[in-house]
Amino acid sequence: MAIIGLITGYIVPFLFVLTLLVFVHEMGHYLVGRWCGIRATAFSIGFGPEIVGFTDRQGTRWKLSAIPLGGYVKFWGDEDASSRPGQDALAGLSEEEKAHTLAGAKLWKRAATVAAGPIANFLLAILIFTSLFALYGKPVSDPVVAEVKAGSAAEEAGVKPGDVLVSLDDTIVKTFDDVRRYVSIRPGTSIIVRIRRDGVTQALPMVPRATVIDDPFGNKVEVGLIGIVTTQAAGNFRVEKMGVGQALAEGVAETGNIVTGTFHYIGNLVTGKMKPDQLGGPVRVAQASGQMATLGLAAVIQLAAVLSVSIGLLNLMPVPVLDGGHLVFYAIEAVRGRPLGAGAQEIAFRIGLAMVLSLMVFATWNDIAALIG
Repeated sequence: MAIIGLITGYIVPFLFVLTLLVFVHEMGHYLVGRWCGIRATAFSIGFGPEIVGFTDRQGTRWKLSAIPLGGYVKFWGDEDASSRPGQDALAGLSEEEKAHTLAGAKLWKRAATVAAGPIANFLLAILIFTSLFALYGKPVSDPVVAEVKAGSAAEEAGVKPGDVLVSLDDTIVKTFDDVRRYVSIRPGTSIIVRIRRDGVTQALPMVPRATVIDDPFGNKVEVGLIGIVTTQAAGNFRVEKMGVGQALAEGVAETGNIVTGTFHYIGNLVTGKMKPDQLGGPVRVAQASGQMATLGLAAVIQLAAVLSVSIGLLNLMPVPVLDGGHLVFYAIEAVRGRPLGAGAQEIAFRIGLAMVLSLMVFATWNDIAALIG
């Protein structure tokens, strides 16, 4: 029974989310590649041996593979799933045939095909958020302080119950969630909090403190806090209904917030303001998928939107073997007027692969440590 619960409660939601995101990402590559006249020889969900598949009239093998942790589109002339040019395969092609390979296509076509995967992930996130806001509305609360925690940064700065938060640095505050989002990714960073009290606006400098808290599922999460709380009475909790246009604008904004938060998180890791043990891998994603599944399908879809943005950003990292690494190569080619040599590219790919594998091992180790800790 425990195994069945593990499969239905964690593995199934995880595979549902991952398969959706991988399919959308790779479909972005595939569709733009085909639009650019580049032939695709394989479209795979998963890696490793093929479980089931079929070949379409254009010669593309669509397949489901044994290791369900990713996927790829292999274009004509690619050496492997990372889209490295296959020098031997390309050598036997005519110039006309090479124009239909990824390596032989015009530079702008290659860049568009590679960038289309991450862009598809961002568009999926916007679509999901827009749909959720249009169907269910958006939970909001006013940025009114109901309680100030003793000894907190807010208390030391002079914040009092009843104060209305107006802005954080130069960012206008509309809801209490705006405050939570802005502060949580800025531990140890001095910010200016403008509050309105009795019709008078005051600017209060304070520094959010890195604090480990429990999320709704009991997981330990490190965030920045200033020590203020709102309540139903003070914040007027409600759900705002939205038309499609407003929902779209909010969907774009929500996606942008995730992008901003991710960059701040990376900066916090580099500067030591947050601990690297917050970096999660597939085990933690599976755990989150299972936990969100207990809240219903809408919660799982919302998690998919967040992860879709993360996958898009991860793939845009300037690391060889990732989409961002290919785009760096193309940028260098645009400046030099010719591509990097095959030897230099091979070395870069090996370094990039080592970096990605090291990151995966580190993230998985964090997952295991979090589970047993």
